[in-house]
Amino acid sequence: LHAARSLGTDNGISKVTLTDIADAVGMHKSAMLRYYETREEIFLRLTADAWQEWSAALCHELHMLRQPQTGEVAATIARTLASRGFFCDLLAQTPLHLERNVSLGTLREYKLIALAEVDRLATAIRSVSPSLNEQDAADIIATATSLAGTFWHVATPGPEVAGLYRSDPRLAHAVVEIEPRVTRILIALLDGMTNAAARRN
Repeated sequence: LHAARSLGTDNGISKVTLTDIADAVGMHKSAMLRYYETREEIFLRLTADAWQEWSAALCHELHMLRQPQTGEVAATIARTLASRGFFCDLLAQTPLHLERNVSLGTLREYKLIALAEVDRLATAIRSVSPSLNEQDAADIIATATSLAGTFWHVATPGPEVAGLYRSDPRLAHAVVEIEPRVTRILIALLDGMTNAAARRN
């Protein structure tokens, strides 16, 4: 798992093969398959670990806020995601690839871990934004993680594409900074949900 994490961080998850991971730990690919069914299982297990690590960090950061405004909550969520590039890459890869090439047992195990962390995060968000209901908080988490996964890939193009963006001012809009973009969108979402909650009450 450590080797896969290092390779994925350095090269991008989509470029890492099972053979690459086996070579990194000095093991033959066939021997590796005795422990993991596919490369996707390895990265899905890392995704579960990353959910738990991010959840613990974000819950702590939210707990440290004192009477926060929506902007502070949004910025905290965005910052903790943007600083975890490997997790953002995993978030993008999980529904597209990682969940599609593992056994149902492995998928169930992953989903239960991820959903438990979503529940934990929803409770933390509601503790600093008490007007929100459980569905509101879950939607904030879903929005934040989906955006972070997508924007991470937009913000980290290959060298040739990055050079193209820098060379042509007409393509400046293609350069994305994850943290401020996610923050702005989450502020709008949180403000809208807070206003909707006030009307309900």
